[in-house]
Amino acid sequence: MATQTLVAPSRFVEFWQLGKPRVVSLIVFCAAAGALLATPQWAVASHVAISLVGIALVAMGAAAVNCLVEHKRDAVMSRTARRGTAKGTVLPWEAGLYAAALTGSGLWLLATFANALTMWLTLATFFGYAVVYTRWLKPATPQNIVIGGAAGAMPPVLGWAAVTGTVPPEAAVLFLLIYTWTPPHFWALALYRRLDYQKAGLPMLPVTHGPAYTRQMILLYALALFAVSLLPFAIGMSGWLYLAIACWFNAGFVLRSWRLYRTHDEQVARGLFFYSIKYLAFVFGGLLVDRLAHVIGWV
Repeated sequence: MATQTLVAPSRFVEFWQLGKPRVVSLIVFCAAAGALLATPQWAVASHVAISLVGIALVAMGAAAVNCLVEHKRDAVMSRTARRGTAKGTVLPWEAGLYAAALTGSGLWLLATFANALTMWLTLATFFGYAVVYTRWLKPATPQNIVIGGAAGAMPPVLGWAAVTGTVPPEAAVLFLLIYTWTPPHFWALALYRRLDYQKAGLPMLPVTHGPAYTRQMILLYALALFAVSLLPFAIGMSGWLYLAIACWFNAGFVLRSWRLYRTHDEQVARGLFFYSIKYLAFVFGGLLVDRLAHVIGWV
């Protein structure tokens, strides 16, 4: 019988994975949405692109710090055991140097090609995720993702600030949208990965309060998210096209959350987790499509 040979990832791939590129791609998309909603003018395209590279580098640096700090916990969790820091193939000093290089270069790009406000806000976001959330909140309280979610909600604010040098109420609405989305997104993951978090000794909500309470909270947050997602239309930031897109995808979010609340099925939790990623991409995409439709006079 033939045996399958497992090929170890290259050093480049291991370092690349420490930066959590799939997560960072969503961060960059939300930051780009913030920048383009601030001004849809193509004249600033190069400025926006450089700013997004800076934001991406700092986000990857924060992710690498997260992997470094949590390498022992990652080693006992099936979802994260293949990370180089968890396996020991990337040494702590290597991960630290890599994180410092990414973060430093990203902050330099923002300070040089964007503005001081964006650089300082991005640095605060880095500290909020890499230190406040990863080092302090995550191992200490089941409300870790609620409090620490503020750092993850910053990308559209950073994109907006990079273009205008300001943080107006519209940017705060985008922040609130992601902030409300974050708990049900991560709690859905924690539900079907509950044993992993339990083995790692992390007080995620399904571990400390049980799956039933977590499912209830997911449903409540899904309803709150529906309400928050209507704010761009309510304040005149977007039009009817965005409203239709937001209502459609929020209905899907609430329906899946209700199904999870009723069925107690971990596979439904898994489905909700992956739907929540699509949800965020389409809702922010809806804001962009709505703005473009207004700019070119379609609506």
